[in-house]
Parts: sequence; C-alpha cells; structure tokens
Amino acid sequence: MGRRERKKAQTRQALADAALRLFLERGYDNVGVKDVAEAADVAVTTLFKHFPSKEALVFDLDADLEAALVAAVRERPAGRSIPAALRAHVLEWAVKVAADERGAHIARMVEGTPALSEYARRMWMRHESALARAVAEEVEAPAGDLACAALARFALEAADLVQRDADPGEAAAVVFGLLEQGWSATGHEPAGGAEREAVTPRGREGR
Repeated sequence: MGRRERKKAQTRQALADAALRLFLERGYDNVGVKDVAEAADVAVTTLFKHFPSKEALVFDLDADLEAALVAAVRERPAGRSIPAALRAHVLEWAVKVAADERGAHIARMVEGTPALSEYARRMWMRHESALARAVAEEVEAPAGDLACAALARFALEAADLVQRDADPGEAAAVVFGLLEQGWSATGHEPAGGAEREAVTPRGREGR
C-alpha cells in the first residue's frame, strides 16, 4: 500500500472511530455528519468521499462479511451440509457480537434506531446473491437455482433472529434445523452425508 492509500485508510478509520464514539456517547440521532467530520478533523465533503451516508459510518465491514459467508460454504468440513456450515458461522458471529462489549453497545444502538436497523438489514441482505451463487456452485446447480436462492435468503434472515435471541445457540439450532430439513428435501445434498443435530421445539421439552 502506497502513501496515498495509507492516508486514505487512516482518514476512513479516523472517521469511523469518531462516529462510533460520538454515537455511543450522545446517541445516533443527536449527532450530525458535521460533528463527526469536526471530531476527525476533516471537511464534510471528505467524509462523504469515504462514506455515502451517515448510516454507513456505523458499518465498515461489508466486504469482509460477504467473504466470510461465502467461505463458510466453500470451506466447510467434509460431510457437513451447507445449512449446518451456515449455522456454525452465524452462531459464531452472534456469540462474538454478544461477547464484545463495544459490539454489544453498537448492536443495541442499531436495534433501537429505526434508520440503522433498516440500513443494517439492507446491508446484510445485499450478500444474498453472492451466497446463493456459492451454494449453487457447491452443489453443481444451475445459476439462479431457486432452492439455492431460497436457502441463501432464509439463512441471512435467520442470522437476525439468532443475533436477537437471548440464547443464540438454541435459536440457531431451531431455525437452522428447519432449514436443514427443507434443504434435504430439495435433493441437492445426500440425506445421509450431512452433519445433523436433533432439534427440540421450544416449549415441548419432556413431552
């Protein structure tokens, strides 16, 4: 990375750090882009060169998230089904967010701010096409295969349910257990060759 690229990366990081600090201290709705620019000692025009909107200042790992989702499918252990691989990845992500104090504060801020929660959902769902392509390639299905597209969409939606639940592990088992059963019915993966986990619906233990 050359000097110019390093300078741009430093400016971007300074803006993201200043934004999160101010948002957490004052509340997202009480901070403007001008406040963030001043805290990072840059012009507002410079801020918008790095971030297209105020909401984007909160989310700076878009490409990394997509790469990790695709890798979870392509690099899964032998014998593990695609839904099981996505379940493990989503659960690891949810636990990491919950364990990180700063991340937990950010998650609560996002959940309590309609503009941020809607932006977060749109950002997360943008990965649907890339994930669907990776799934289709892994099972040698044609491009645009409906079952692969559905699995990608449902898995991404499931991530939100898992992250919000008080018990992410149980939530992941329940939600992805349902996805596993539906995916097996498509015939894209051998029924006996996938890692499985028994799921007991909530409220039915011991019945």
